[in-house]
Amino acid sequence: MISPLAYVHPDAKLGKNVTVEPFAYIAGDVVIGDDCWIGPGAVINDGARLGKRNKVHTAASIACLPQDLKFVGEKTTAVIGDDNDIREYVTISRGTASRGTTVVGDGNLLMAYVHVAHDDVVGSHCVIANRVSLAGEVEVGDWVVIGGHSAVHQWVKIGAHAMIQGGTLLTQDVPPFVVVRSDTSAYAGFNKLGLTRRGFTAEQIEAIHNTCRVLFQSDLNYTNACNEAEATLPQSAERDALIEFVRSSSRGVIKQYGRK
Repeated sequence: MISPLAYVHPDAKLGKNVTVEPFAYIAGDVVIGDDCWIGPGAVINDGARLGKRNKVHTAASIACLPQDLKFVGEKTTAVIGDDNDIREYVTISRGTASRGTTVVGDGNLLMAYVHVAHDDVVGSHCVIANRVSLAGEVEVGDWVVIGGHSAVHQWVKIGAHAMIQGGTLLTQDVPPFVVVRSDTSAYAGFNKLGLTRRGFTAEQIEAIHNTCRVLFQSDLNYTNACNEAEATLPQSAERDALIEFVRSSSRGVIKQYGRK
């Protein structure tokens, strides 16, 4: 159902059973998949590519122009997967020449006033709470939770299953599975509850715990801690994921436990 009070450009491509509520605006270079709901006053700009069963709530803006002085009008996109809940006043910018696109995966909840900047890559099944701001070219893995009023510096990478406490000012990379403390932006444990809820086995959780203990709670610097974990802990996919993330970080990793 398309409300007669909405504007839908004749070139826009809408799938089956798409609802467009009054005062929504849909531009021409737009693709919207089946069973999406576009709420009152939502704006779907040129370059938006939405999958199926997405909900875009009041005054959200998808594929808005990048807030980047290097952007000169190049043709870029914002690609949204399936089953996302994009709440009121969320803004998702389209890409720039850097990457060409901004990507949001499947099954995410973006709460009110979240900002996803140009060229970001957000995975699937994330919960990003109210007023979180992701700067440009941030990468967020699957199953990440970011608490409200947090801000993430450009180019930061957040690994899968990480949890960022509300109000965190995040300027360095966050390895997978860990919890980041809001007042110090430092390691505050690993996300045991979240991993348990997502079906990780006791053996996987133990491997993560032991690796985190060496990497983040020893007196070793990260280089030596990675070597120590590799030499002393049994090989596992979880151990290797943590070590590889720390070793490959270009921005540097969050502070270890107790460090100022």
